[in-house]
Amino acid sequence: MTAQYRVAVAGCGAMANEWISYAVKRADTEIVALVDIRIEAAEAMAGKHSLAAASFTDIKQAILETGANLVFDVTIPSSHYNIATAALELGCSVFSEKPLAESLEQCTRIVETAGRTGRSHAVMQNRRYDPRIRSLRKLVEDGAIGRIGYVGASFFLAPHFGGFRDAMDSPLLLDMAIHTFDQARFISGADPVSVYCQELNPPGSWYAGNAAAVCIFEMSDGSVFCYQGSWCAEGAPTSWESSWRVQGERGAILWDGTEMPYAEVVRGSGNTEQFLREFERIEAAEFPMEETFHHGCLREMFQSLIERRPAETDCRDNLYSMAMVFGALESARTGRKLEIASLLNTSGLGSTQEARI
Repeated sequence: MTAQYRVAVAGCGAMANEWISYAVKRADTEIVALVDIRIEAAEAMAGKHSLAAASFTDIKQAILETGANLVFDVTIPSSHYNIATAALELGCSVFSEKPLAESLEQCTRIVETAGRTGRSHAVMQNRRYDPRIRSLRKLVEDGAIGRIGYVGASFFLAPHFGGFRDAMDSPLLLDMAIHTFDQARFISGADPVSVYCQELNPPGSWYAGNAAAVCIFEMSDGSVFCYQGSWCAEGAPTSWESSWRVQGERGAILWDGTEMPYAEVVRGSGNTEQFLREFERIEAAEFPMEETFHHGCLREMFQSLIERRPAETDCRDNLYSMAMVFGALESARTGRKLEIASLLNTSGLGSTQEARI
């Protein structure tokens, strides 16, 4: 019997293993094509996972010859736009690694193409599928600290990747900060309104482009999100999930990105005459998930197809996380605070409210 989802995997590097390992667990899914600019990489991937899938160097040919109806885009960021638009135009839905694309104009064109063709396009934001961040979000949703006024994230690591990241103009903002920006939207449930950013390439950096940044975002709920990060910060590393503080009117939620989050809230109704009030600690409850990280995100993507609804990380939603990235880059370039709506208008999508319709 023919599987419901016939998958062409574009990009057969290391990350493709994570995607394939999930797909082969599904009874409704068959990998029918492996695509890479190096045909030997595609053939090697087929052998590694014992796949009876044909190997190709061109995504269009792969779709047309195998009848694929779903594409996994696990290529490098500069290929995402071409892969996505080609696949959508040929009637395939697309599940893509982040980022959505390399420019906001390309992002909006992918959104437009998905809408016009009636196909799904969803982006891998695997860090939303960490049970700990779900527990943090539940504390916020339950009103543990009252109305949020401030969200802060610190990200300081020093990974020596080599390869394309070392040569990128803005490796931190373009390749990594999208995770933290998307996490901030997920935690607060708010979208970006404006941004001021300063980018730099610190002493000792081995990156060609700016590998550190400080960003201040005004959010649609009236709160402020502050991001500080570096990808060449040797010593005292944070978690890959960042270190978080969510400040509300009745207390704060803290998460170091490793242990479980917790809140410290004003005890009782609070003594307004007391100089420093007393607090009580609230531990976040465990959040049950059937699948986590990449597999959790892929499960949600497939479920959205089954239920004929947008995925949680649908390209239309992910556009706002990408707008945070490109807004920060433009603010750093001009040295000015930037309105996100004006950025989206320039990209051709219209205002943030219009884009939500």
